[in-house]
Formats: sequence, structure tokens, C-alpha cells
Amino acid sequence: MIDWFGFVIVAITTLVGSVFVVTMYSLGVRLNAVSDDPHAATPGVAKAGSFICFGFSILAVVIGIVLIVPPFSSSS
Repeated sequence: MIDWFGFVIVAITTLVGSVFVVTMYSLGVRLNAVSDDPHAATPGVAKAGSFICFGFSILAVVIGIVLIVPPFSSSS
């Protein structure tokens, strides 16, 4: 018997996680491009924001790998 509720939870979590990673990476790329603009009002803030977005994106991927790969997720 298939646990459909569990299937739906995994599907929703996958969708939300992938949207989060793609959004953070895209926002990081955009902020990095804005920080290189010579006419930008605050290039330092945009550069810091891009690093923060890249960090969140990397953190989400690493957490996903830790949760999926058995040797990384064992607590013994």
C-alpha cells in the first residue's frame, strides 16, 4: 500500500526546496551584476547581499545532501 500523504509531503518539500535554491541563486547572480554596475548607488550592499544569497543556496544544497546520503546522516 502506498502512503499517499507521505508522497505528497515529499513532493511539496521537493518543490519548495528547489524553488528556494533557484530563487536564492538567481537573486545572488542579479545582486552580483548590480554590484558591478558603475552607476549603482550601493554596490557594497549589493555585493554582500549576493554573498548571503549564494550562502543560503549552498547551505540548502548541503543540508539536502546530508539528509539524503546515509553515511552523513547517521547519528551513531
